[in-house]
Parts: sequence; structure tokens; C-alpha cells
Amino acid sequence: MRTRTLAILLIVAAVLLPTWFAAMQAGEHVDEVGIDTSQTNIRPLQGVIDTPNAFTPAQVGVIIWIALGLLVAVLVAVHRFMDHMVRPTGGASTVPDGGALEWFETDHRWIAEYLGPSESVDGLYVILALTLVTVVLAVLIVVEFTTLARTQYFGFYVGGLFFALAGMVAAYYAWFMPHVVVAEERYHD
Repeated sequence: MRTRTLAILLIVAAVLLPTWFAAMQAGEHVDEVGIDTSQTNIRPLQGVIDTPNAFTPAQVGVIIWIALGLLVAVLVAVHRFMDHMVRPTGGASTVPDGGALEWFETDHRWIAEYLGPSESVDGLYVILALTLVTVVLAVLIVVEFTTLARTQYFGFYVGGLFFALAGMVAAYYAWFMPHVVVAEERYHD
């Protein structure tokens, strides 16, 4: 594990541990989570696991921050994975001969490294597959919302839809966008 990654994880732990400790000290009494039996006969947890206790608002806040941090980490990992799989690493840098836009190069700015997009058919297949997943999840969301059949999966479908859209953006960037490193002279007055 890299030193910077370890340092970031230690900082996150140093912030979350006292926050979670403070959330656990909340004086509110929490009851077990239950379903209103006057509205439905569904008992999804009956006989399988013990009914969990409800969370206090302070605990929910900590859990939300942890979940958001994990979602960002997953998106960064997917982006780096796609970028690593598509772009060559450690190879000779190529500078295009007129392939870049004119505004890239000025008297004080020049292209240090330019790797053109791979424009591989694999990228098209990945984007088409993620588009199909997006369409299927959108249909499931509409069906679930209009029929009210099993609305407990609604959040799962919406989350999957957002991840598929984010995956499409990362795949487009990895396969169809050039990688450009620009060097620039800076004047400090």
C-alpha cells in the first residue's frame, strides 16, 4: 500500500472514530425496526435473522459519510482500472505532428506527452454493454414504481443505474479521449 493512501485512510479513521463514539453516546432510546402490520402481511425478516435495532440520527449521519466515501473510492478504482487497462504505461511518449489543437502549444506552453485514444472496438462493446444495463435498470425502476410490487429494490436499481452511467463516462474517457500532459512556464511576480 502506498504511503499517501495509508495516510489518507489514517486521517479518515481519525475523523470517523471519534464521530462514531459520539454518535454511540446519544441518549435516545432506539426500538427495533418493524413493519406496520396493519398495512401489510410482509414479514421479510421473520425467522431468518434477528430484527435489527433502529439507528439514531447521529449514527445514520456517520453511516452516510462512510457510504459516500466508499462510493467515491469505488468510482476512483473503476476509473483507474479502465485507464490502466486501456492506456500503455511506461512506454515512450509520443508527440503528435499536428494532431493536437493549436491552442495547446504557445510560446510558454508545450505538449510534454500525448497518447492518442485507442479507439478500440473493445471500448465500444463496453459502452454498449453498460448502455444495455442502464436501459434494463431504467425499465425495472419504472415497473417497480408503477406496480408498487416490491419497492424495497427501488434504491438498488437507482444505485445500479447511476453506477452504470458513471461506468460509461469512465469507459468513454479511457478508450476515446487522448491523454495529454502539458508543460507550462510559470512566472511568479
